[in-house]
Amino acid sequence: MRDDLAVKMHADQLDVSAEVVAALVAEQFPEWRALPVRPLPSTGTVNGLFRLGAEIVLRFPLQPTADPELRAELLREQEHARLLGRHLPIAVPEPLGLGEPGEGYPGTWTAYRWIPGEPIHPAHLGDLDAFARDLAGVVTALHAIDTGGRAWSGSGRGGPLADQDDGVRAALAVSGALTDTAALGQVWARCRDARRDDPADVWIHGDLMPGNLLVRDGRLVAVIDLGTVGVGDPAVDLMPAWNLFDAGSRETYRRVLGVDDDATWERGRGWALVQAINALPYYVETNPEMAAIARHTLRAVLG
Repeated sequence: MRDDLAVKMHADQLDVSAEVVAALVAEQFPEWRALPVRPLPSTGTVNGLFRLGAEIVLRFPLQPTADPELRAELLREQEHARLLGRHLPIAVPEPLGLGEPGEGYPGTWTAYRWIPGEPIHPAHLGDLDAFARDLAGVVTALHAIDTGGRAWSGSGRGGPLADQDDGVRAALAVSGALTDTAALGQVWARCRDARRDDPADVWIHGDLMPGNLLVRDGRLVAVIDLGTVGVGDPAVDLMPAWNLFDAGSRETYRRVLGVDDDATWERGRGWALVQAINALPYYVETNPEMAAIARHTLRAVLG
């Protein structure tokens, strides 16, 4: 799947072949058995992707397990896709099926409808301000979905930033040759301690990275990779301000979202730092694109 990389990203990574995928499809979804299977290049870190015919994309976790919790996570992801699909003004992946473990692949996998588009690359966008407004509109709609009284689950992104302190400090400790860890440590302390006056949690995407935003003709058309969707601190979805936008479009994103208080903005900066400082040392040798996004993010965080 990842012939562009000489080293696997994860020690327990399993790269499934197109032949194994075709056999699993034929056995579990016989109505699709005649559709051609081809691997898709991806810089993603969680799933290997395959195109099945013209209308379907298959997602195979790179770290498969027979643990029922993985199956439950993938089912929740599909439930969240249906929820977001009813409320967002752009496309989200439409679930088509859940695959089970089989010969050659020991985990659960998923099928979604293919969404035409390309992951965003800032250099290919003519108007970052327009994109910032479009994305802010999507995030506003997401945060407005009724949570039914739900609160942060206690795991994953969206809880107190202080819970991330040990991980951030550990990542900083091994990144001295990669980035300005002293300056980042000071920024982290400020962000970590930023107050949260409004305790109300909202629906969040949780991983608004450039690779999870699809564009056509320079305009945002879809948000994908919903594995981190949940309920939590809305500041988490401010991460694109630093992982994607420049100084001007960053302010546009903030203004259109209506982030008036500096504490929320600093928590957003903190979440961007959390993602980037953990990704940089982990992917610096195995996923150059993820490492480049992390470097961009950390420079922006310090700006």
